[in-house]
Amino acid sequence: MALLLEVAIVPLVIALALAGSTYAQFTSGVNLVEVYATVTDRQGAPLSGLTAADLRVFEDGSPQTITAFAAGEFPLAVAIGLDRSFSMGTGRAARLDVAKSAARAFIDALKPADQLMVLAIGSETSVVAPLSTNHEAALTAIDRLDAWGTTPLYDAVAAALDAIQSAKGRRALVVLSDGTDRYSDTTAAALVDKVRRRDVLVYPVALGPARPAVFAELATASGGRSFFQNDPRELSSTLAAIANELRSQYLLGYTPARASTAEPSWHSIEVVVNRPDVRVRARDGYYSR
Repeated sequence: MALLLEVAIVPLVIALALAGSTYAQFTSGVNLVEVYATVTDRQGAPLSGLTAADLRVFEDGSPQTITAFAAGEFPLAVAIGLDRSFSMGTGRAARLDVAKSAARAFIDALKPADQLMVLAIGSETSVVAPLSTNHEAALTAIDRLDAWGTTPLYDAVAAALDAIQSAKGRRALVVLSDGTDRYSDTTAAALVDKVRRRDVLVYPVALGPARPAVFAELATASGGRSFFQNDPRELSSTLAAIANELRSQYLLGYTPARASTAEPSWHSIEVVVNRPDVRVRARDGYYSR
């Protein structure tokens, strides 16, 4: 009876995990950790055609057995955070106008079934287009944005993470900002820690004179990627590349080969590809629950 129960539960656990959060604990007591991995070639283009045998996963330095694997396109729920502060609305080519144009290019690259949310970052962070497959409504909301307020950027990113976390499937957050935080209650360290406790791929795009160090930390912690773009003409292609990357990832699932603990604890993750001249990006770890 126990053997039959285990055989019945395992496929259910895998199916539920593939449709749910990156880390889930089920009533059967089986823990399944999920990791989205992006694999690119030496030119930075997404690499397709890999199988589970081509990848290896290590947790806390120990090899793990991949028990769930999927490649290609997955349901996507993405939030776009647009910095609309006064610092984005000045200059010969207003950064806000450039960011809005790039956000439109990103939306155009999405699939009709992809869910989208738009957040405006000013003195307050507001959801100007709720999570929906209605991309036209999102485009209209972006068109209506104008420069207003200061930039509590860390608070805004933290709020955006909470807003998109409850969505189903693969979750991502794209932030377009000059990167200058003003008056946030959230510190940079607290924000990185929050990202590690969420299941959201973060793609921060810096539009100012430099890329803040915290942008790279957020990307590394989540398995996303950070960008510094000071040429407005290239920003739209950068956002289209992010959309393409989100459609070309691998989903790996494994049951940790370790004893479970009663208290939450941090576990590092490393994904390795058995091929030369490739690069792999995945979240750097997770907190067990």
